[in-house]
Amino acid sequence: MARWGGFTFKWYERLIHNESIMSALYYTLIVAFLSSIIATMIGTISAIGIHKMRPKGRKLMLNINYLPVLNPDIVTAVALMSLFAFINIEFGFTTMLLSHIMFNIPYVILSVLPKIKSLPQNIEEAAMDLGATPMYALRKVILPQIKPGIISGFLIAFTMSVDDFIISFFNTGNGVSNLSIEIYGMARRGIKPEINALSTIMFVVVLGLLLLSNKKQSIVRSGE
Repeated sequence: MARWGGFTFKWYERLIHNESIMSALYYTLIVAFLSSIIATMIGTISAIGIHKMRPKGRKLMLNINYLPVLNPDIVTAVALMSLFAFINIEFGFTTMLLSHIMFNIPYVILSVLPKIKSLPQNIEEAAMDLGATPMYALRKVILPQIKPGIISGFLIAFTMSVDDFIISFFNTGNGVSNLSIEIYGMARRGIKPEINALSTIMFVVVLGLLLLSNKKQSIVRSGE
């Protein structure tokens, strides 16, 4: 992309002043964060409900849940685009957010459901026998037990949202673009080195979070 001339920080400075990339980064993070939170809430509730269903109903719901995961992204993207056009929703931030929520929910369910299955069968009834209301038992007994699955589902949903291109491309509107769409547009006319600077920052941030997480886990294990 360019002739090597040594190390420099000028591309980081230009990155800050590049309005198109910074706008794409903003939409990428805000859509990923909101869609992951909403998908985690819906997916967790759905996983609890699916677990309590009868075997036939549970099998049917799980098969439906597998469809967005097994379908090619282009099929899901076109289906959502057709749905938004049919119900006459203006394409933009709202349609992109809704499409990401729908895309993320199955992954959250698949992350939370194994944790629910590993719980003792009568743990909720035992809590209510001791005086807890159903909502209190859910908040204080069930959710803390399945917390690792919920966190895993949120992280998977956030990663899938940041990484997604096809669903975003088909369900966005004018003035709303995330990083994947922005990079796709640049690829046709030449990718700017500012993207490399942004990639480096994102890599360092993720690496730092992983190191902090591993250090925290090691501290907890040593304390035990």
